[in-house]
Amino acid sequence: MKQGNIGVTTENIFPVIKKFLYSDHEIFIREIVSNAVDATQKLKTLAGKGEFKGELGDLTVRVKVDKKAKTVTVSDSGLGMTADEIDKYINQIAFSGANDFLEKYKDEASAIIGHFGLGFYSSFMVSKQVDVITKSYTGAPAVKWSCDGSPSFTIEEVEKENRGTDVVMHIDDDCQEFLEEEKIESLLRKYCHFLPVPVACGMKKEWKEGKQVETAEDNIINNVEPLWTKKPAELKDEDYKEFYRHLFPMSDEPLFWIHLNVDYPFNLTGILYFPKIKNNIELQRNKIQLYCNQVFVTDAVEGIVPEFLTLLHGVIDSPDIPLNVSRSYLQSDANVKKISGYITKKVSDRLASIFKNERDDFEKKWDDIKIFIHYGMLTQDDYFEKAKQYFLFKDTEGKHFTLEEYKKLIEANQQNKDGQLVYLYANDLDAQYSYIEAAKAKGYSVLLMDGQLDTPLVGLLERKLEKSTFTRVDGDVIDRLIQKEETKRDNVLEAERSDKLSSIFNSQMPRTGKTDFHVEVQALGAEQLPVIITQSEYMRRMKEMANLQAGMSFYGEMPDMYTLVLNSDSPLIQEVLADSEKQTGDALKPIESELRGLTARQAVLRQEQDKKKPEEITQEEKDDLKKCADDISAEQKKKNDVLAEYGKGNERVHQLIDLALLQNGMLKGEALTRFVKRSVKMIQ
Repeated sequence: MKQGNIGVTTENIFPVIKKFLYSDHEIFIREIVSNAVDATQKLKTLAGKGEFKGELGDLTVRVKVDKKAKTVTVSDSGLGMTADEIDKYINQIAFSGANDFLEKYKDEASAIIGHFGLGFYSSFMVSKQVDVITKSYTGAPAVKWSCDGSPSFTIEEVEKENRGTDVVMHIDDDCQEFLEEEKIESLLRKYCHFLPVPVACGMKKEWKEGKQVETAEDNIINNVEPLWTKKPAELKDEDYKEFYRHLFPMSDEPLFWIHLNVDYPFNLTGILYFPKIKNNIELQRNKIQLYCNQVFVTDAVEGIVPEFLTLLHGVIDSPDIPLNVSRSYLQSDANVKKISGYITKKVSDRLASIFKNERDDFEKKWDDIKIFIHYGMLTQDDYFEKAKQYFLFKDTEGKHFTLEEYKKLIEANQQNKDGQLVYLYANDLDAQYSYIEAAKAKGYSVLLMDGQLDTPLVGLLERKLEKSTFTRVDGDVIDRLIQKEETKRDNVLEAERSDKLSSIFNSQMPRTGKTDFHVEVQALGAEQLPVIITQSEYMRRMKEMANLQAGMSFYGEMPDMYTLVLNSDSPLIQEVLADSEKQTGDALKPIESELRGLTARQAVLRQEQDKKKPEEITQEEKDDLKKCADDISAEQKKKNDVLAEYGKGNERVHQLIDLALLQNGMLKGEALTRFVKRSVKMIQ
């Protein structure tokens, strides 16, 4: 029997390991099983070269949980070790440079295990004692190495019938959850699901006489030949779909996939799937699993996969991605950037290929694909140039166009007086139906932009496309959506009559803290609707952006601002105006006369004061001007009150307002009930 100290000068290395890696303590099972698989793979390599001539036999790595003995044992039939090899690989190499790494990484929780061959020592994160019982394939005597978590160890010769290594971990009192077989099996399925050597966790169980009993068959938890290790030429579409169902059993069928396979200038294999994304982008992240030689590392792949492609699902396997903390954290270096660029190029090439060769199919899937492309264009500067060749617009009739195709379609008819190309769009076919129809009647094309990212995308396209602007089809009345020249109409109401109309309708608009209405009168033509509601493109866009960007929350707090446009050419509006003048004429006559007199006096007072320097104006003169202004306000209020009283009693005014609100989905609750009752009454 041999005793000694592990080659490390610090008093006790193991508390350091436990402290630094406690949050990742479940990785111990991955490290120990991975070591067992490595030893098995090396023996297979020696056998292939003829350097090992014995029988390979059953190479299954077995994990056994003994709750009574409080141990977890990982057994392999690989190379095994001699006493000298244990001393070399466990006692010395694992801790070579230990003084350096403790000093260098004492404040860093991300660089201990893995950098210095410490994978085996992760077992001490959960164990109070670890025994290694091993017999070399060379036939040397079997030995047992034991360590209780201090730098001291023992090595002694023991009896062991078969070649290979057993790592027996005596689980610590504060890690008893790892003595549950279900827990260990779930960790093996997470980390070791695709290891290239069979891994068994206990025996398969079956129900007999109302209870589960063990069978004589190993409970194999892994798939030794995952799909990404095979050649694409050997695989069918159903193979890819079946593998996707295996990885993501609750997901819809993927749109399509990309099989990655490169060996220069780095090694990378994998399969990336385009999933159907229904609504929340955030729920779709972290669905790419990163492997290193078929060992699961992480599903947080932002360092390797470009941000917009984190929406994809699938697997990536690369031994060349630099890892630390026992394969758990990624370092950013040139290799990672190359891999990221390669993945972006492969995805872009695949999309371009489908578009070029299967455009009909590409268009059918566009509504599902577009979120990836939009996200890439918004988050990665250089991706816009790649995506231009297969980015599509879809119009309200369901037709698809490339950027260039759509520009040619609208450039003759949709240029404004400033020479800008105006892209009209809707985001709800039903809610904006009348606005879309009005635009079509003008010969305009209207895009459908109803995706999750279309609001920021519109801003990006305005920056990228030369002399172009985007306007939602309900952003203004049809004649002002694309202003081709300064339009003048003969049939324009004089200001005083226009103000009366505005005041009547404004007084009856709904009042809420979240909505503001401005009323204006426009001559739109007798064929147009009598009342139209529009919303400022700028303010609406800012409020929508506020929902996506926390820094713009100021806009999100502002009320929604709408304009109620009264069409003075409409017979219905003209009837309301004529009736109001008839009904309110007597009441308004003295008020308007007083207003005219006060307005004239105000003009005289201002004219007199404008001739003087500010310091020459007396307080009495200032008071006169202020009193005149107050009197005008008081008379204006009287006028508005008369018009409001008229509007309150005019069912046609309420009906016109409610029709406009209803058209825009803004008539609800009690107001909707009143509208229905009024409508029934008016048609009886």
